[in-house]
Amino acid sequence: MTLSPDIMAALHRAAMPDFARWQRMVYATGGCAQPVRLHGERFTLDRRTGEVLDVYRTADEPTGYLLTACGNRRASRCPACSATYKDDTYHLIISGLRGGKGVPEEVSQHPRVFATFTAPSFGAVHAHRQSAPCRPRRDRPVCPHGRPEGCGQRHDRDDPQVGQPLCVDCYDYIGAVLWNARAGALWREFTKAMPSTLARLLSITRAELRRTARLSYAKVAEYQARGLVHFHAVIRLDGPDGPTDRPPEELTVELLDQAIRQTAAQDAQWGRQLDIRPVYVFNELDGVSDQRVAAYVAKYATKGAESAGTVDRPIRQSWEIARLPVTEHARRMIYTCFSLAELPDHRDLLLRQWAHMLGYRGHFSTKSRHYSIRLGDLRQARADFRAEQARLLTGLTLPAETLTVAEWRYAGNGLRNGEPFWTKVARQRIATARLIARQRETDPALTMAECAAGRSPSEAVLNT
Repeated sequence: MTLSPDIMAALHRAAMPDFARWQRMVYATGGCAQPVRLHGERFTLDRRTGEVLDVYRTADEPTGYLLTACGNRRASRCPACSATYKDDTYHLIISGLRGGKGVPEEVSQHPRVFATFTAPSFGAVHAHRQSAPCRPRRDRPVCPHGRPEGCGQRHDRDDPQVGQPLCVDCYDYIGAVLWNARAGALWREFTKAMPSTLARLLSITRAELRRTARLSYAKVAEYQARGLVHFHAVIRLDGPDGPTDRPPEELTVELLDQAIRQTAAQDAQWGRQLDIRPVYVFNELDGVSDQRVAAYVAKYATKGAESAGTVDRPIRQSWEIARLPVTEHARRMIYTCFSLAELPDHRDLLLRQWAHMLGYRGHFSTKSRHYSIRLGDLRQARADFRAEQARLLTGLTLPAETLTVAEWRYAGNGLRNGEPFWTKVARQRIATARLIARQRETDPALTMAECAAGRSPSEAVLNT
C-alpha cells in the first residue's frame, strides 16, 4: 500500500526527537491551526525578597521555541481558537441572562429582550421561503432592464442563489456598501438614543432615568446572504447599580419593547424588519429561552463575511478581485469598495482596507460595561488555571506574592511540513473530551460511549 505524501510527512515529523514536546505544546494550544512560535524567557521572582524562584527559556526547549494559540475568532481561520471564543461568548451572554461569573442569579428577573435589527432593501434578491413557490405569471412585472422583479422559484436555505440580486443592474451596490460601512456608527447612535426614549416614555428627565435605571446590552453582527450585516442584541433593563440592582416595577418588557421600536424608527437607515422577543429562563410560547439566545449569539460570534460568499482575508490589490473564489454579488460589492475608496467623501471609511468585509468595519461582538463579565476576565481565569496546573505538574511551590518578568520575540506562525495531521488529531481529541464532559454534566448517568456518540448541549439547543 502506498501512503499519501501527507501521511508520509506526518510519520517523518513523529520520528523527530522533539516530537513529544511539540505535541504537548499543540495540546496546550487546543489544537490551534495557526500557532505562533515565540523565542524568549520568563522569570518568576519573590516580590518581597527579589529571589528568583523559577526560570523558563525557550532555548532549553527541544523545539527551540514556545507555541501559543493564534486567538483568531473566525471558524474559517482556526477551528480550535474559534471554538474557545464561541464558548467564552456563550458564557458571557448566559451570565448576563441567568447569572453566574460574578453576576447575581436575580438578574434573570430583569426585563430583557432579544432584538434583531436589519438593513434596508437595496434591491430584490432571491430569498429562502418556507411557503410554497409562487406560480409563474405571464404578467409578472419586469425591471427597466427586462428582468422579472420577482422570483417564482422556491429556494432551499443552502441554495447558492439565495441572496443574489434578481437584477445586478438595478441593485444599489453603492448604497449597500455604504450602509455596511456606517452600520457600526448606526448601532452606537441607537444605544445613545435609547435612554432618551425611555425617559420620555416614563415622563422623566434623563438625569432622573440615570438615578432609576440602567440599560445593558450585548450585541453580535451577522452577515445575511445578500452581504449586508444585521445585528442580534440582548437588551436588558437594570436598576441604577447594574445587574445587582432590580429595576422599578414600571420598567417592564412591554416598555422596553416600545422604547426599542420608537428609537429604531427615529433613524430611517434601519430596515423595516425589526424582531423583538422577550427572553425567559425556559421556553415560552411568546418568547425565547435564555439558553437558546446565548447559543445563537455565540454561534455567529465566530463567523465573518465569508458566510456571505466572500473571503476572510484582506485584499491588497485590485487585480486580485477577478481571481477571488467568491460569488459574483460579493465580487461586485468588493469592486464597489475599491471604487468608493478613491472618492474624497468616503476616504475616512477605509473601504479598501475593509473590502473583504464588504465595507463593514465594526466590531462583531460588543457589550455594555455592566452587562456581564468581560471576555478578558474569562481568558485571564483560564490562563491562571493553566499556570497553576503547570506548577502542580512540576512541583513548584510559590509564595503568595510573586512577580513575573518575561520577554518574548516573534519567531513565526503556522504549521510546518507534517504537522497539520497531528494538530487535527489533537483538535479532534480535545473536542471529543469537551463533548463528553458537557454531556456528563447534563446527564451523569451517561456512559462515555453514549456521550461521544451524542451532540453537545449547545448543538442540541441550536437545533430545537
